[in-house]
Amino acid sequence: MEEVLREFASHIALATELVCVLCIAIGSIVALVRVAIALARGRGTDMKARHEIFIVYAGWIILALEFALAADIVRTAIAPTWDQIGQLAAIAAIRTGLNYFLNKDVDERQEAMAAEA
Repeated sequence: MEEVLREFASHIALATELVCVLCIAIGSIVALVRVAIALARGRGTDMKARHEIFIVYAGWIILALEFALAADIVRTAIAPTWDQIGQLAAIAAIRTGLNYFLNKDVDERQEAMAAEA
């Protein structure tokens, strides 16, 4: 029974990782299109346009980080070894730190843009 559950969890983790990759791909495409539009409109050096692009792209990356962490948790949910728990703790700490500081940067940029408006 444990092997069936482990196999199911593996498929769920793989699907979650696929969503993570799709988030990054979509975010990259959206950011690239926005950069091209800004350049075409002559706003390539405009800080406001760059901040807007960053905020949108960062949102996709933050979402991808959440899915990546979820996939790691699912992978280690069924009878983990101490080694797997240690690896998950390290990965979770790194991803949570990245997510925290990226969110903080997005919030600061949004506040700066709101103050300019």
